[in-house]
Amino acid sequence: MSFGQGGPGWGPGGPGGPPSTPDWAALAERSERRRARRRLWLLAGGGVLAAGAVAAIVATAVVSQDGSGPSDRPSRALPSAGTLPPDPEQPEPAFSSEPPPPPPPDPREILSDPARDTAPLGAGTLFPGASMAVEGRTYAKGAAASTRNCAAGTQGALGAVLADNGCRELIRVTYRRDGVAATVGIAVFGSDEAARRAKEQAGPNVASLPGAGVPVFCRGGVTCHTSANALGRYAYFTISGYTSGKDVTASDTAARQAGRDAAAHAFTRILQRGRDQAAASVAGG
Repeated sequence: MSFGQGGPGWGPGGPGGPPSTPDWAALAERSERRRARRRLWLLAGGGVLAAGAVAAIVATAVVSQDGSGPSDRPSRALPSAGTLPPDPEQPEPAFSSEPPPPPPPDPREILSDPARDTAPLGAGTLFPGASMAVEGRTYAKGAAASTRNCAAGTQGALGAVLADNGCRELIRVTYRRDGVAATVGIAVFGSDEAARRAKEQAGPNVASLPGAGVPVFCRGGVTCHTSANALGRYAYFTISGYTSGKDVTASDTAARQAGRDAAAHAFTRILQRGRDQAAASVAGG
């Protein structure tokens, strides 16, 4: 058998020819394609892992901020309030077994009861100082007097009224300012009922008290302003007018204001007497 060029045999691509040479270019291309696919899978897998990590971090942050995370829960390791030891710096509250002191009595009640109204009484205690001041108006103090013969310090019907209601003492004082003068007389009784009756029954009136720089005024038929009132067992009366001797008219303001100021001052001084004794009764037990 001869082997010709065109006969059967192993040639390139066949069994009759010599072994074929590998296609290196094709092999390299296939290898490159495999490496490229591997890189794509690795990138895709890494992205998934990164996204999962970010999601976990965000979820943790949300849990921590919505108040349900561990940072917002009370620690079970802390002791309860009932098991805390006492603070040595904090003293225990102390409660006195002594009853609270009683409130001071009403000054008006003291002023109505001679058994309780026992403070020294006179022109110096009721009207101390050298002047009186009422709402910015200041008056110089004139003469002062006190008598147990109450009618002796009055004029008109007032003397009989004081005597009939048991007047114990009449204290008078005069104040002056800018040509006007006012005398206030305080009559002392045994009860507030007697003082009230004297106020209601009063007719003109307490006698003006001159002296200590004040001339005679409101005497000899001169028209003057008068008033009457009571507080506790004290009735107080005023008479006010001009030191020149002229009459007080219905439209007058200066003399009438002086009388109102003298009455207000008397009320204030009597009430202060009651307040002082009320405070002293509490302080003395």
